[in-house]
Amino acid sequence: MPGAPYIKLKTGAPVGIGEYVREFQKIFRPVFNAADVSGEGAEFDRLFVEGERFALGDLEVDVLFVPGHTPADVAYMIGDAMFVGDTLFMPDDGTARADFPGGDARTLYRSIQHLLSLPPETRLFMCHDYKAPGRDDYAWETTVAEQRARNAHVKDEVSEDAFVAMREAKDADLAAPLLLLPSIQVNMRAGNLPPADKNGVHYLKVPVKLSA
Repeated sequence: MPGAPYIKLKTGAPVGIGEYVREFQKIFRPVFNAADVSGEGAEFDRLFVEGERFALGDLEVDVLFVPGHTPADVAYMIGDAMFVGDTLFMPDDGTARADFPGGDARTLYRSIQHLLSLPPETRLFMCHDYKAPGRDDYAWETTVAEQRARNAHVKDEVSEDAFVAMREAKDADLAAPLLLLPSIQVNMRAGNLPPADKNGVHYLKVPVKLSA
């Protein structure tokens, strides 16, 4: 997301995102006391709805909502290629966490099943890869068939309840990502920094609440 304003500046391309970014903004606007954030997605040029199709140059892109990691996650289908966002990882690495505010393991499972209902030959492109233990190289492309056969967390024989129990147990032991607080403040502003203070400097906040 931080690169979006630069790309827009250089190309004139609008910045779009799924319409449920509103939920993301409403969760985090009070956390950072971000009065400049609309809570209605107005920072973005276009808000996509489920099932919408839009043009990307000569390509046609279909929009699929896949919440669970956050309430706002979206995947994009171009031809036989699905860009899955923060839902699935490579088969040996499983799935994204679901413990961020607005996230939900059961919703994530159902979103993944939506993705895995696509034709088996559909190519899936990952948003992240953390090189699962035993693998030295980064990877980014797999297929629906491979995920259904080998995904460490959600292959075909894994039930919804089993997935939820596993995901919630794993998430309970995960630390917050190092750059989580800065990235949220930029992402909810469509890649822009918070407004500059009176001295002309932009600041990213660290919320601190002390008990009485």
